[in-house]
Formats: sequence, structure tokens, C-alpha cells
Amino acid sequence: MTTDPRLMGEMLAADFRALIADTEELLQATTGEAGEKTTAVRERIRQRLRLAKEKFENAEAAILNGVRSASRATDDYAHAHPWTTAGIAAGIGLLIGMLISRR
Repeated sequence: MTTDPRLMGEMLAADFRALIADTEELLQATTGEAGEKTTAVRERIRQRLRLAKEKFENAEAAILNGVRSASRATDDYAHAHPWTTAGIAAGIGLLIGMLISRR
């Protein structure tokens, strides 16, 4: 199992899309089924599926916008303060090196 948040998010999104596709396929397969109860359940599933897709798309867009904004802010800061950025990177590298060497 991976611990990379970006990869985990992509895997979750792929799983959710597969679930939506399977549910839509199931709804299509049961279209010919008669019965008041079956029709009501199918319609309720369609409504919930539509809402879930909208929420997922909105959340995905919000996350992407946040990532883009953070990326731009980081890039702007690095260009505005190159020596500070280099110092911070060197300090983090030194700390990681010290932690690794202790083992």
C-alpha cells in the first residue's frame, strides 16, 4: 500500500469513478424490471448517484485549485527570496542527513 497522498487520492478517484460506472451499468441492466418498488429504488439511486458525482467533481475541482494556488505561491516565494529558499532547503537536507546517519 502506498503512502503518497497524491497517489492515494488518484486511486480513490479511480475507485469512485469505477463505482459510478458500475452503478450506472446496473441501473441500465435493471431498466426492464417491472414493479413499483424497483422503479422507486432505481430512481432514488439515480438521484443519489447524480448528487455524488456533482459533489465529487466539485471537491476534485476545489482540491486542484488549492494545489495550483499553493504551487504558485511557493514558486513566487522561491523567486522572490532565492537565498532564503536555498537556506531552508539546505537546513532540511542537513536535518535529514543527520537523522539518516544516526541509524
